[in-house]
Amino acid sequence: MKKVLLTTVGVVALGMGQALAADLPARAFTKAPAIAPIYNWAGFYVGLNAGGASSHNCWAIVNSLGTPVPATSDGCHDATGGLVGGQIGYRWQAASWVFGLEAQGDWADLKGSNTSLTGTFGRLPFSNQTKIDAIGLFTGQIGYAFNNVLVYAKGGAAATHDKYNGVSQFAVGPFPAGFAFDQASKTRWGGAVGAGLEFGFAQGWSVAVEYDHLFMGSMNNDLINTFGGFDRTDRIKQDVDMATVRVNYTFGGPVVAKY
Repeated sequence: MKKVLLTTVGVVALGMGQALAADLPARAFTKAPAIAPIYNWAGFYVGLNAGGASSHNCWAIVNSLGTPVPATSDGCHDATGGLVGGQIGYRWQAASWVFGLEAQGDWADLKGSNTSLTGTFGRLPFSNQTKIDAIGLFTGQIGYAFNNVLVYAKGGAAATHDKYNGVSQFAVGPFPAGFAFDQASKTRWGGAVGAGLEFGFAQGWSVAVEYDHLFMGSMNNDLINTFGGFDRTDRIKQDVDMATVRVNYTFGGPVVAKY
């Protein structure tokens, strides 16, 4: 009798379970969580840049016609203009941190002048003129990436190619106004610091804005006159500020994925 009772209870319980299961709604199908892509900044890259720059130049004469003189200010001026060039580099990425090395070269057209405070040409005022026709940067980088947005700082060495002229403001004898009666040409080396904001708009492609300051220090420059003789030595202090827009293409690895 006991066995019959237990069997009857089991059958009833099984029937009720099947009935309840039939009344439950079907289980909804759920997709796996979406994968969020991370922009890859690592790899070898090349790019182009263009922008503008201003070089602040202060002249001081220290030798006149072979005679040393106490350093005497000859005035200051800004040489301004445009620049265009390219860059090449390599970046490493560790999580969100990005490290890199880069070389940049630009053709420049920076020019400025001021009236000399210490001398004359044919007893008439003349101008000291600075021209910069090339700028180079050799820097290391450290940055932090917010997926496809990179904020970075940079620092390293800088080089400029400068031309210095004494230019007549008025015609003097056979020499017309604007005549460069003495000149010097110099490649200068100094330091550079900068910062930039870069946006990756497609895998491998990015656009950036960057600001750099170049500390070029002071350097003595011997100006040679138009007849090939020594004229004077000016100690010229120089700093350069430059701002550029850059476009890069990175030959990087595959996109890293984060769940």
